[in-house]
Amino acid sequence: MVCSSCALNANMCSLVIRLPSVHRLQPYVPLKSQAFVPKLLTCSLNRPGRISVIRENPKKFDCRAKSSMAETATEKGKGKGKVEVFDSEEVLAVSLAKYTADLSEKFAKQRGSFTVVLSGGSLIKSLRKLVEPPYIESVDWSKWHVFWVDERVVPKDHDDSNYKLAYDGFLSKVPIPPGNVYAINDALAAERAADDYETCLKHLVKINIIDFSQASGFPKFDLMLLGMGPDGHVASLFPGHPLVRENKQWVTHIKDSPKPPLERITFTFPVINSSANIALVVAGEGKSQAVNVAFGSGSQSSDLLPVQMVSPEGELTWFLDSGAASKL
Repeated sequence: MVCSSCALNANMCSLVIRLPSVHRLQPYVPLKSQAFVPKLLTCSLNRPGRISVIRENPKKFDCRAKSSMAETATEKGKGKGKVEVFDSEEVLAVSLAKYTADLSEKFAKQRGSFTVVLSGGSLIKSLRKLVEPPYIESVDWSKWHVFWVDERVVPKDHDDSNYKLAYDGFLSKVPIPPGNVYAINDALAAERAADDYETCLKHLVKINIIDFSQASGFPKFDLMLLGMGPDGHVASLFPGHPLVRENKQWVTHIKDSPKPPLERITFTFPVINSSANIALVVAGEGKSQAVNVAFGSGSQSSDLLPVQMVSPEGELTWFLDSGAASKL
């Protein structure tokens, strides 16, 4: 059975078995318009290989003063990664736009598509430079396929919706084909919505829109853009919650989220860690303690924070502003 999101993809209509039970999703449009457009589809820390500070100019140079932090992270971490520290969130956003645009060009040429996974929170704000010149004109937006690493089980026009956040701040400002945007079915309960989204992903892997990791047996997204909460959570995977150990399902649901709303769906760590590229975007002094713990200091607990369990098959890049890095 093809998921309800996939069934509405304009590019796949001929491939989909249409069933009466398939729910047709409507995209969110700001409430002031009072209208809808009926086309949308709906471990341990990686070792930093290089730490740099980006100044306002924005020239890069080695961060000598942070060498002890780099050595600690290297000793405790596994895999490969890169950490970049920026003087301000504004400079971070400039660098993140170039990083994303470069990957978009690479995968559009290699695979003919670019699969991007968004998260909620402040991440969307940090993508704002992509909707400005030169990227708004130079990026081949027709190759983008957009997904969510997690979503709150609320209507799409609800203030808690990650879809609404992304639409208002990013998707409504770039010409990504509506059929390439895969939102959860907000008419379903949490468990069914998670199953439906996983079915959608499996269909897209089957028709080669999403790559597949032979190493892990899970979907391999080209770029996953992750934020981090002050408690070190990523997606809707929270410290101490049993879901951080889920290793069979692609998408699962949570009904007892430590922060509201209680019901959500989320990718599991095997899917997150099968990604070709992960950008961990963290800004603000309020997240500095979790960043400090993530790099192997600031806590005596033997339990890993969820952010410490991000260990991709491909490359991890940390984007930190000076506030987030202030305790390193």
